[in-house]
Amino acid sequence: MTTINPLIAPWGRFHLYTFFIDAPSPAVVDTGVASTPAEGIRPELAKLGERVEDIEYILLTHGHIDHLGGAHALWEMTGRRAKVVIHADDLKYLQARRAHVDNYLGLRDNYIDNPNAEAEQTAMAATAISGEMDAHLVVHGGELIDLGGGVSVEVIHVPGHSMGSVAYRVNTGEVFVGDAVQVHGAANGFPGYEDPGAYRSSLHRIRGLAPTRMFMGHPYRTAEGEPYPVDQDAPTAMRAIEESIAIEDRIHAVARTVLEQGHADATAPYAPFTAIAAQLGYTGDPTLEPSPFFTTLDGYRRIYAPEEHPLDTPRGIWEDGRDI
Repeated sequence: MTTINPLIAPWGRFHLYTFFIDAPSPAVVDTGVASTPAEGIRPELAKLGERVEDIEYILLTHGHIDHLGGAHALWEMTGRRAKVVIHADDLKYLQARRAHVDNYLGLRDNYIDNPNAEAEQTAMAATAISGEMDAHLVVHGGELIDLGGGVSVEVIHVPGHSMGSVAYRVNTGEVFVGDAVQVHGAANGFPGYEDPGAYRSSLHRIRGLAPTRMFMGHPYRTAEGEPYPVDQDAPTAMRAIEESIAIEDRIHAVARTVLEQGHADATAPYAPFTAIAAQLGYTGDPTLEPSPFFTTLDGYRRIYAPEEHPLDTPRGIWEDGRDI
């Protein structure tokens, strides 16, 4: 079995997880925020007797700040030797801090009343993202990355949480899913995905991989608020995947009923999804970043109330062929 070590670094309300794959060409999966390489990855590797300078691959599961924010800094710490890998659909987030701001303004800003949002998002991106850069390997899914010594990593496109999310499957059965398996979400208590159809299809794809071990990007939680371990054995991984599918099914059913009946509600703070929150029993604060409540329900709104939405419909379809 390939040696894989979780490297944990806190950030705000979150615990960020990066991972070290001990192979002849060592790799780190995800990089946290700007401070994570120096304050988390380097000292954690030192405890293992490893050096950050020896990292040859930086494998990004997707383009959100808490996963790629430290990429430039970590690349610099390797003497600019490591190859940074990201999916084409999330490449813009590596290339430009402004892409993160635009993502907020084009989605969550439609629901959260904050006149200072653009300035705050710009400042946060400047602080949490260590630098703008191009990737050394832009992937689309299906690529095989050779880490030497008989260890290889397959890139599997699993869009939904973000459209450029990928899973990395080691040839010994371990799978890094980033944020593609959300269960009941993390700190905000609600699963977050931009495209509901793509998210569900990706969950089915990950289930079909039958991971021997599965590594999550955060301690995602059960309905009772208990965190799943970030490093899961095969039965625990399957339980998390199945629970994620069941939760999406429930959210989908409620969202479809409410949105098709036109139950938009201006009551803060859940507007226009107040009736959906009530039926789901969701009582969290939807305004706290990263606002998974609004991110997710915006996706269903594009499907079931497109006339109310300024953007086009999602790109995903449901794996089980449900009529959308």
